[in-house]
Amino acid sequence: MRTTFDFTPLFRSSVGFDRILAALEAASRRDGTDSWPPYDIARVDEDSYRITMAVAGFRESDLTLTQNGNVLIVTGRKEGDEKAQYLHRGIPADSFERRFELADYVRVEGASLVDGLLEVLLKREIPEEKKPRRIEIAQASKAGVDTPRLTTTQASEKQPEPVAA
Repeated sequence: MRTTFDFTPLFRSSVGFDRILAALEAASRRDGTDSWPPYDIARVDEDSYRITMAVAGFRESDLTLTQNGNVLIVTGRKEGDEKAQYLHRGIPADSFERRFELADYVRVEGASLVDGLLEVLLKREIPEEKKPRRIEIAQASKAGVDTPRLTTTQASEKQPEPVAA
């Protein structure tokens, strides 16, 4: 049974959507077993988002956040206590790298690490020139366009106005 989608027809019939289609294709190929560290993505309001990652045992110095274009990369590298001989190891200390595809105009506003939870705040800021704007319809004389003038034929066809007495 086939579990992936073939996006080839969409690539052939769309222009300018290649980044979105590539992200969909990459998401369909991604292995679902890569679930560590666990994370939540929340929409705070219309233009703000929050990613919360459970990174128990990692210090701020062990974590790196990088925004490269439209990709947020969260990396964790922990220097372990190699001298210790563990009888049971239930707290993961493996290095990780988690990538998040960000939409256009989304940037990282800040990050904090409290009680083993890494919180990354994201904000979408659409530039003024990309926002919808209302275009006023100007009158012909204001827009610099010549107003239509009557030709001599049209002027003779026009009825004379009554003269006030």
